[in-house]
Amino acid sequence: MVLLTIDFNNMHQVLRDLYLEMMPLCSDMIGVAKGVAGLGALFYVAYRVWQALSRAEPVDVFPLLRPFALGLCIMFFPTIVLGTINAVMSPVVKGCHTVMEGQIQDVEALQTERDNLEYDARVREGKEWLVNDEVYEEKFSELGIRQIGTMVSMWWEHTWYSIKLWFRQLISDFFELLFNAAALSIDTIRTFFIVVLSILGPLSFALAIYDGFQSTLTAWLSRYISVYLWLPVSDLFSAVLSKIQALMLQTDIARLQDPSYIPDGSDGVYIIFLIIGIIGYFTVPTVAGWIIQAGGNSGTRGMNAVASKGAAMAGGIAGAAGGNIAGRLLGK
Repeated sequence: MVLLTIDFNNMHQVLRDLYLEMMPLCSDMIGVAKGVAGLGALFYVAYRVWQALSRAEPVDVFPLLRPFALGLCIMFFPTIVLGTINAVMSPVVKGCHTVMEGQIQDVEALQTERDNLEYDARVREGKEWLVNDEVYEEKFSELGIRQIGTMVSMWWEHTWYSIKLWFRQLISDFFELLFNAAALSIDTIRTFFIVVLSILGPLSFALAIYDGFQSTLTAWLSRYISVYLWLPVSDLFSAVLSKIQALMLQTDIARLQDPSYIPDGSDGVYIIFLIIGIIGYFTVPTVAGWIIQAGGNSGTRGMNAVASKGAAMAGGIAGAAGGNIAGRLLGK
C-alpha cells in the first residue's frame, strides 16, 4: 500500500501549474482596484484633513500614508504581496513535503522486505506453490492420475488463496483510491480558494482603505495563509499515516523473522487506517485554522462601530441645526 501513487502526483502537479497559469489574471483586477483605491484614498485623506481643520488641530501626516502604502501594494500586487507571502511560505511547504517523501520511501522499503519474508515463510511451510504460480504449475504437472485427491486439494487451496488475495487487493485498491481522491479533493479546493483570493486580492486591499473595511486586509492575509497551509498540513498528515504504516510493517517483519510463524495473509488493519486517513483528510482545514486564525466577525463589528459613529454624528448635526433654527425663531 503506497499512500500517494504516481498518477495522483501528476494531478497534484497539474493543480500547482494551474495556480501559476491563473496568476496573470491578477493584472485584470489591478486596474479596477486602482480606481476603487483612488476614490477611497481621496475620501480617507479629505475626511481626516477636514476633521483636523475643524478641530483646529495639526494634521497628522503619518496615518494619511496608509492608503498610499496600500496603493503601492495594489500596483505591484503579484510581486510585493503574493511574491512575498509565497516566498515565506514555500520553505514550509517544501519541508513538510520532504518529511512525507522520506516516510513514504521508508514504507516502500519495508513493504518490499515484508513481501520477501512472507515468501520465505511460505517456502519454509512447504507451500511455495501457493504464492508462486510457476512453482504451482510445475508441481501440479508432476502429480499423476493416482494422486487426484492431492490435485483437487492443491487446486482448491491455491484457488481459494488467490480469490482471497484478489478480494483483499480489490478492497485495498478501492479504499486507496478513495484515500487519494480525498487528498486530491483537499488540494483542488485549496487551489480554488488560493486562486480566488489571489485574483480578487487587489480589490480586498482597495476596500481596506475605506473606514469600516480596514479589517478586510488582515482577514484576507489570514485566510490566504491559512488556505496556503492546507498543503503542508496534509503532507504532515500523510507522513503520520506513513509512519504508522511503517511501524506496523516493522511488527510484521519481526514476526516473519520467527521461523515458527506462519503468515495468515490478513492486512485488514491497513484498510482500517486507509479509512481513518480518508476521514482525517477533511480535518486539514480545521488544523490549518489552528495555526493562524482566519475566522471571526471583526469586520462586521468594525462596520457596526462606524455605522454607530455615523449615526451619532448625523444626530448631533441634526440636533445642532434644529436648535439653531429654533433659537432664531424664538429670537424673532
